[in-house]
Amino acid sequence: MEGGELVDQSNVQIEEQVQPLQITGDHNITYNNCRIFNVTGITQQASNTGIQLGASTSTTPRTTQGSRLSELPSPQDQNSPARKRPATETFGNDVTRVDQADLASPLAKRQTTADVADLLARELKETYRSRCSRVQPIPYITDKLCSVDQVFTEVGIQYKFGRNDSWKTLNSYCDILTEAKGDSRIQIIEGEPGYGKSTLALQLAYDWCNDVLKSTLGRIDILVVLNLREIGETKSIAEAILKSLLPEDISSITETDVELLLQDRNLKTIILFDSYDEYPDQYSKGNFVAKILGEKILRHTHVVLITRPSCKPAGCAPHTGQIKLTGFDESAREKYVRKAVTKGDEQATQRLLQAFKSNPILRDICQAPLFTVIYAHAAHEEQVFQEISSVTEFFRYILKCFHSHALKKCESEREKDELKRYAVDHANLDKVAYESLAGENQQLIRKRNYLVKELGNGLHQACVDTGILIEEKVLNHKYALGDEPYSFQVRFFHKLLCEWFASHHLVKLVKDHPSHDPTVNMDPNDLQYIFRFACGLDPNAASKVIQLLKRKKDGNRFALLCALEQRGNGNNIGLDEVRDLMSGTVAICSWDSRLLQRTTVQLLELASGNETKE
Repeated sequence: MEGGELVDQSNVQIEEQVQPLQITGDHNITYNNCRIFNVTGITQQASNTGIQLGASTSTTPRTTQGSRLSELPSPQDQNSPARKRPATETFGNDVTRVDQADLASPLAKRQTTADVADLLARELKETYRSRCSRVQPIPYITDKLCSVDQVFTEVGIQYKFGRNDSWKTLNSYCDILTEAKGDSRIQIIEGEPGYGKSTLALQLAYDWCNDVLKSTLGRIDILVVLNLREIGETKSIAEAILKSLLPEDISSITETDVELLLQDRNLKTIILFDSYDEYPDQYSKGNFVAKILGEKILRHTHVVLITRPSCKPAGCAPHTGQIKLTGFDESAREKYVRKAVTKGDEQATQRLLQAFKSNPILRDICQAPLFTVIYAHAAHEEQVFQEISSVTEFFRYILKCFHSHALKKCESEREKDELKRYAVDHANLDKVAYESLAGENQQLIRKRNYLVKELGNGLHQACVDTGILIEEKVLNHKYALGDEPYSFQVRFFHKLLCEWFASHHLVKLVKDHPSHDPTVNMDPNDLQYIFRFACGLDPNAASKVIQLLKRKKDGNRFALLCALEQRGNGNNIGLDEVRDLMSGTVAICSWDSRLLQRTTVQLLELASGNETKE
């Protein structure tokens, strides 16, 4: 029976019942549910030609097989030559070709769609429970992981429908998928850096896993929460789900199963894409996320996308719902401190709250929940409540806390000396951070081997030990037999830390090459902090940075913040600089951050006091 050769049936007794026999032959093709003709003869022929009965010979990982969803055409593309061969094909006479990866598929075993949907939901919940239980509020405190529900505190949320609608306040994050949805099938949640976007995504996953009563997710059959930062070079959403969310070692669900379930209109499914602003494939034409948002596939599915305001996807449907995270107010900040930091210690609570209350600049900076979290935990642990007058000073304090904590864990003086050296000598890290942000396409995740080569073992390990860099073990889904199935990727704990170190290199470039513009690919709407940090780090470079910034769209608004960084609280900014910044029309908008509003007022008062009225 080599190559599917037919057997002479003239002397064969045909059994009446179709047997569940599978024959794997050439090209990894399996013939399933074959009628049996002279089983003895076929077995003998199989032994002579190397065909195995009822067994799989494929060594290809399951994630590379049966992926069809990314190739499903719209009605006008039915004849597209790019379509992949389907996972199963019927050749007649009850002989069916089955891809090896689908032999263990629950659907191939004749389970009902409801059974397989339930299996998928259980495996997704298992993954989410694991992730939700390992939240790390402070990057350098690795021994105090907690559940997301123990630290999650609601931020301000606004929503609207359509461009001409006005922003309305949402009472609770639980209403995002109902009241803020309206008739929209697609929703975009935007938030500035550090405004709790990924924490919100985790909390929604937590609610679904644990049947939280106040949540509306209890009626959802399948919730897919994908961090787009982790799934570059992935061709379909089914492949992404298997790659990122399902346990590779035990799951029997295949890409084909996932595709069929996602297309089932009887199932209530929500797909949540987190970190679109860090999605490696966002500029790749025809990526599966763009197809979904453009309603080319999965048109019936409720989709939620989370990103920065400066990085919204183009080509979304006109009826897309818009949601905006507005950060912490004083009430939310106090709630977080009591819930996640001091935990019943009233004296410690009052010390922290007083630190925020007595420092308006710190209070405005900590409108971003991430800054509240880092400052509150660091100050509570170190018992040092430093006066903060700028974001640059804030980050200097935070990095000092990072290294202080790491020094306490050093076991020898040599380790301490090395860590102290790398705390000030990090030029290689600065260069890598700058290059990650300065290109046309940002590269926020690097392979560990590359980083070790660029940084050196010592600096790399010091950054990991202090929590500046995070290492993540990832499965190589397309590894060949004999290759390592896992590799390590490295990223900054938060993109803001990447901007911090990149700003050091930006200062160097501005001073070494004054006629060159090293910010040509940098949009201040996306990377405002790299400009602000640079101005705060070096007053001599600040003037050049501000001039570069003012040439960019919306650059004047961010130049005001850079001016604040340049002299701490703005009281010593030069008269010429103030006149230049405040000339023309000066607007204070309701949607500006509190820090930008305060900075604008301060500079106006300063200009007035120095009689620089225009």
